[in-house]
Amino acid sequence: MKIQFLGAAKIVTGSNYLITTNKYKILIDCGLFQGSEELEQLNYNDFEFDPKEIDFLLLSHAHIDHAGRIPKLVKEGFKGKIYCTKATNDLSKIMLADSGHIQESDVKWENKKRARAGKPPLKPLYTAADAITSLRHFEPILYNQKLNVNGHISIRFKDAGHVLGSAIVELWVEEEKDTVKVVFSGDLGPPNKPIIRDPQIVNSADYLIIESTYGNRLHEDIDDRVKKLTSIINKTVARGGTVLIPSFAVGRTQELIYELNNYYENADDLEAFMRVPIYIDSPMATSATEIFAKNVDSFDDETKKLILSGDNPFEFDNLFFVRDVKESMRLNTSDFPKVVISASGMCTAGRIRHHLKHNLWKAKTSVVFVGYQANGTLGRKLKDGAKKVKLLGEEIIVNAEIHSIDGFSAHADQKDLINWISAFKKKPKKIFIVHGEEESSIPFAKLINEELNIQTIIPNMGYSFEVENDVLRAYSGELLEPVQRKENILKELQEVYGQFEGLVQNTDKFIDDKILKKNYDALKNKLLDLQHELLSISILLGK
Repeated sequence: MKIQFLGAAKIVTGSNYLITTNKYKILIDCGLFQGSEELEQLNYNDFEFDPKEIDFLLLSHAHIDHAGRIPKLVKEGFKGKIYCTKATNDLSKIMLADSGHIQESDVKWENKKRARAGKPPLKPLYTAADAITSLRHFEPILYNQKLNVNGHISIRFKDAGHVLGSAIVELWVEEEKDTVKVVFSGDLGPPNKPIIRDPQIVNSADYLIIESTYGNRLHEDIDDRVKKLTSIINKTVARGGTVLIPSFAVGRTQELIYELNNYYENADDLEAFMRVPIYIDSPMATSATEIFAKNVDSFDDETKKLILSGDNPFEFDNLFFVRDVKESMRLNTSDFPKVVISASGMCTAGRIRHHLKHNLWKAKTSVVFVGYQANGTLGRKLKDGAKKVKLLGEEIIVNAEIHSIDGFSAHADQKDLINWISAFKKKPKKIFIVHGEEESSIPFAKLINEELNIQTIIPNMGYSFEVENDVLRAYSGELLEPVQRKENILKELQEVYGQFEGLVQNTDKFIDDKILKKNYDALKNKLLDLQHELLSISILLGK
């Protein structure tokens, strides 16, 4: 059996893993790359495999960074089944069609510019029609249902507690009378998250593939996040401003509705004028909320009890859902205080970009980030303190207050991840750490080694590992340079860096010399990158 990492390796998007046995080829997830232009360009590359040869796909959940290239996969010849949970199947119907629409709209916009420049037109990655066609391959199964797929491979989904329908994938592969169990965590949610259940515990695994989005940090207290959010809303409303909340349409938006419903229903001392309208300006979020209401069996006990009592947690007096484009545009023609929750969560697409264009330059506006912002995205630039951004062809100055509340994250933090692994009765032989940038994955890998005494591997994209007779062998192809070469480069850079550092420390004008400081900082960053890469390779080879 061979495991190959083709996405979400040292980055957080493009989840895609290929498992090859003597007879079968299996995919786990097939997500879109998101973030920088370089990352998004990867979506147009050929797959590292022939889609016609893939026997079936296991989909952990409906988020686009895990499911977004499925229409392309089907378009290029995949004919197998896509196993997922019922809720993931329901959500994928709206999310993939929406993604196809975005692909078409983006290319249409780009082709207008290309036509004016005399360039040939581009084709979309896939269309909404392609997305709808791909849905024919979906095969929903129940949580905790162990399914023997073909006599040699069995699968089971457990609740990952990340978003409605999210799953931990358990995979048993039988080859030559030996059975190897691979577990893919998917995106794990934190415990005690409202609406959906906590992540389930897995008893054993030979090899574990685990996400590390927040592998280097701890989330703030759950109660504090709501206090912080409502405080920002009330202060912004008091000065007559608008609160913009870029939010993922599936999961995060429903959680915000739930928490705001609870706040406004129990805030007896809140003045009437402070109960501002809350607009959900995302057709997909509106449709997703309807799907949530139809999948009560996936909710935690507290939410079920609330619904059975007749109290719908997705409705309250000052909550309004916006579908119509004209109605969305009217939100920016009035200065009346309001809260607008709109997709996309990283500000890479959707109506939130229009709201930002009309409001970022206003000092009385507040922008609140409630989820992860990947490198290269507009959300990350704003969160990192950008003073100007380019939006819809126009440069916009940033005068708005920018806030970030990590406590709303749907991802487990470092402590949650360690606790989840610790609960295994039979420890994995090796743990592959994925779905995280190096600043998260490297500290997480070291912590697992130190606290749990389990060897970890942080693969680059393209790395593959073969399991044979209980031995794990690494194959890198062209992506892994020899360790000795890396060590030589690192040694040379360290020497140059040491000389440079001594020079600048003895130069009184260093602080004023922008060119010298820029070169120094660039060299320092390159050195750190190489140190991280060398550490990752050393861990990979068990040095």
